[in-house]
Amino acid sequence: MWSNLPFDVLAKIFSFLSPDSLARARSTCRHWNSCVDTYPIATSFILLSLHHRAWFLALPTRNRGQHCYVHNPVIDNWHLLSLDFLPDPVRPVASIGALILVRPTNCTVLQLALCNPFTRQFRYLPMSNISRTNPAVGVVTLDSVQHGPNPNFRVYVAGGMSEAPRGGAMYELKLEMYDSTDDTWHVVGFVPTEFAVRLTVWTPNESVYSNGVLYWMTSARAYSVMGYEIDGHRWRGFGVPMADKLEFAALLCRNGGLMLVGGASEGEACIWELKEGDRWGLIEKVPMEMGRKLLGGKRSWGSIKCVGSEEAIYLYKELGSGMVVWREMEEKARWAWFWIEGCHSIGGNQVPNLPIKGVFLHPNLFPFTF
Repeated sequence: MWSNLPFDVLAKIFSFLSPDSLARARSTCRHWNSCVDTYPIATSFILLSLHHRAWFLALPTRNRGQHCYVHNPVIDNWHLLSLDFLPDPVRPVASIGALILVRPTNCTVLQLALCNPFTRQFRYLPMSNISRTNPAVGVVTLDSVQHGPNPNFRVYVAGGMSEAPRGGAMYELKLEMYDSTDDTWHVVGFVPTEFAVRLTVWTPNESVYSNGVLYWMTSARAYSVMGYEIDGHRWRGFGVPMADKLEFAALLCRNGGLMLVGGASEGEACIWELKEGDRWGLIEKVPMEMGRKLLGGKRSWGSIKCVGSEEAIYLYKELGSGMVVWREMEEKARWAWFWIEGCHSIGGNQVPNLPIKGVFLHPNLFPFTF
């Protein structure tokens, strides 16, 4: 019976499988493998992303071999993925659906690339018009197929240091934008000098897009936020709660709104939401027991990192330290706190406790084509 099912019916069934289960299913027989290969990619992948949560991908921050670790939230399991297909060591900049925007760590001048660790694909983006070091990077996805294999997106590059006309270096004031629809960089505006300095010196590269605005968190104590209104070409800055007391702070997007996650010395970690008039409202606190477990007996939040998606917020430290998770429940009516054990072994082999950088992505077994 299964071998006689039409492809559209079989593909609908496959859309409920997680990527690792789909990979096993396609190896069952030629009929199933052909179905996965020939069914319309965009529609199939959108269905798959709707049924399953994004996965947490952890890249070691130090060059410990070309590999990464991924956590499957469906079955609460860790996997090891080889990255030996990458031409250079990289660090993640942002996730774009099923792809990761990365930059090589062996080059000081900004160079960006896309990779899919599940299909082992890698592609450099064209070099920007202006050669610059240490700029801030922001990403905006453009359409509803953002979780598909070929999402449309734009990359904004602001600040950084470039070569001065008479030699030496200067803060770069031109704002550049890469558009995936034409695979080209464009100069789209200018950055005020004060903002260019802060974006170059005090911004750790993470950005959040919310309601037409790209936001960056400055890492200098006290913390503050910079925003760029894309349609109006306007820059603005504003403060954050407990700005001079926070030991870590990160911006996230949830339900389309801008969120702030931060932890204070010998205090709790909190989550705030940006309201009208650039005011912050407290909406949640990390449970004290989970916070103490994550900190491992220490009182400082300085080593904690945070990554989020529309459906979950993860606080983490090292690969084996475990993660505190605030996640939307399946009934979509509430969010709840969970503890996820860190990665200690895979396939019976012990895994070292490495410092990591985490990103979310929806695994995709279909190759990207741009």
